[in-house]
Amino acid sequence: MLLSDGTGLSRLAKLVAGIALVGALAGCQVRPLYSTGAGTDTKLAAVAISEADDRVEQQVRNDLIFLFAGGAGEAQNAIYHLELNVSVRNIGVLIDVTDDIPRAGRIVVSADYNLTKTESGETLASGKRSAVALVDFPVQEFAKLRAVRDAENRAARELAELIRADVASALARR
Repeated sequence: MLLSDGTGLSRLAKLVAGIALVGALAGCQVRPLYSTGAGTDTKLAAVAISEADDRVEQQVRNDLIFLFAGGAGEAQNAIYHLELNVSVRNIGVLIDVTDDIPRAGRIVVSADYNLTKTESGETLASGKRSAVALVDFPVQEFAKLRAVRDAENRAARELAELIRADVASALARR
């Protein structure tokens, strides 16, 4: 029933908008990424990771094994295989003008990854991720080496978290 001042039209518009909003929300398929109902944790525990070529790649691999299995170790009966290729760059960003030596920098750890199904070789997910850790370069050589190693470890841990999220997302859709 429409009133002469248009109030009925306003109520009708609000009612239609409310029904449309409820319908849109009912079709939403959002669920927690790490929910046990989706079986993501079980699928993550069944991922085998390729062997490492250097120390930083081994650090990323170890962090991924821990994140995938929750500390239970490497997958024995792997259903999925994650091929991992990690590279490290050391970039000096703050250079002392008196001796032209960098005093601070960035460690960039990047990885190309490819998740496949072991039986069929079908690619489920692939991508490139990188993580950056800032580092100060002390004058003492050993302290500098240790600072770089600590920064590589921090970046490797962050990179492993990013890759785990990507892999979990891919496996949750299956």
